[in-house]
Amino acid sequence: MKLLILILAVLVVLNILGFFYSTAPRMARRKDCEEFTRWMYAHRGLWSEEKEIPENSLPAFQRAVESGYAIELDVQITKDNRLVVFHDDTLNRMCRKEGRVCTYTLEELKQLQLKDTEFKIPEFREVLEIVDGKVPLLIEIKLPTHNTKTCMILNRELKNYHGKYCIESFNSLALRWFKRHRPGIVRGQLSDRFRKSDGVNLILRFLAARLMLNWVGRPDFIAYNYRHANKLALRLQRILFRVPTFAWTVQNQPDCRQCCRKFDTVIFDGFLPEKEYKKAS
Repeated sequence: MKLLILILAVLVVLNILGFFYSTAPRMARRKDCEEFTRWMYAHRGLWSEEKEIPENSLPAFQRAVESGYAIELDVQITKDNRLVVFHDDTLNRMCRKEGRVCTYTLEELKQLQLKDTEFKIPEFREVLEIVDGKVPLLIEIKLPTHNTKTCMILNRELKNYHGKYCIESFNSLALRWFKRHRPGIVRGQLSDRFRKSDGVNLILRFLAARLMLNWVGRPDFIAYNYRHANKLALRLQRILFRVPTFAWTVQNQPDCRQCCRKFDTVIFDGFLPEKEYKKAS
C-alpha cells in the first residue's frame, strides 16, 4: 500500500513538473518586451469599411501611424518567395479571386484589388517604408505548415529595419525558428480556445489552448482571445510566470476597458480606443 502511494505521489509530482516545463515562457524577463505593452495595436492597420480603407492596406497602415497607434499585421510568402501583407490563406474574401496566396507570384497578386478599391496587396517592404520606425510593429507570421521559410525571408527583410518590432504566431515552430536564429527578437505565442471548426486536430487543440506548447518556442508574451480572459491556462501564465499578455481582437470601448484590467495591452479594430485606458490600467 505504501509503495502504491509513493508511486502515485511520484506520478503526481512528475505531472506537475511536466506541466510547468511545457507551459513556461522564456524565463529571463525582458525589459524591451515591456515597451511593447505601452502601445495599443491597430489590428491589420487602422482600416475602415466606411472610409473604404481595406485591412492590411497601405492607407490603413498610414492612418494608424498618423493616429499614433502601433500596428498588428500579417505576413506570408508568395509562390516566388516574396513577403506580402495579407491575412487569409485564400484570396476569396478580400480579392474575390479563387486560390491560395502562396500559389500566386507577387506580380500576379499586384494585379488584384482589395475589396473592390483602388488599393493592392502590399509587399512587406512597402509597409516598412511607410511606418519607418514611427510606431512599433506586431508581425503575425502565417505558417500553415511545418515549413519555416517565411521566418527566414521575414528575418532577411527586417535586417536593415531600425524601427521597433516583435513577432507572433499561432504556430510554435515560427517562435522556435526565431528562438534559434534571432533570440534577441521579442516573440509571442498566439492562442485561443480552439474549436473543431478551426481545422486543428483534437490533441493540438487541447495542448495549444492550454499553452502547453510553450516549450517549443518559449515566448516572451502571450496573445490570447480576450473572450477567454478567465481561462485557467492564461491566468496561470500571469500569476506564476508574470508573462505579458495581449488581448485580441477587441472591437468596442466597454470591452477595451475590461481588457485593460486583465491584459497588459490590446489589439483592436472597428473603433478608436481611448489611450487613457492604458494609463488607467
